[in-house]
Amino acid sequence: MLQSNIKPDEIAAEGKTAFEKGEFEAAVRAFSVSIDVYEANGDNLNVAEMKNNLSVALLKCERPREALNAVAGTDEMFALSGDIRRQAMAIGNRAAALEALGKTEEAISDYKQSAELFARAGAGDLQSVVLKSAAALELRRGHLSEAAVTMLGSLESVKKPSLLQRSLKLLLRLKP
Repeated sequence: MLQSNIKPDEIAAEGKTAFEKGEFEAAVRAFSVSIDVYEANGDNLNVAEMKNNLSVALLKCERPREALNAVAGTDEMFALSGDIRRQAMAIGNRAAALEALGKTEEAISDYKQSAELFARAGAGDLQSVVLKSAAALELRRGHLSEAAVTMLGSLESVKKPSLLQRSLKLLLRLKP
């Protein structure tokens, strides 16, 4: 039974601080407790948010199966609330767990779905990050053309590309 005086926001903040310090096991513990308290309070959106945080911390602890279990269904919770940005983040987190489990095809699909949602949410920089992850997986599979197209999409989504990014964009457009 959880004590009623436990403040989930404070525990969540402790988890974030531990994560930033590289204390991933401590972050896992704090996020897990905050999930329990938010659930007891009926705060489903914060439950979903903490499950995403837990998933990322579990990946840092090299526990990808648990990370995948933690993030399961959170994208749907954010979709129901109309929060496209957090829905995209949840799908991206699921993709990272799938990637760590060696489920390449599923990971690529999720990264691309996440990128589409980030585009709809106007989060070009986050869209770029997940597209780069998808391109890296495509490259590892030996699908050079797909990787190039995905990387170009990644570069296109950056609002203020650097000189290197502009050069890469030009090179990728010139591919045979």
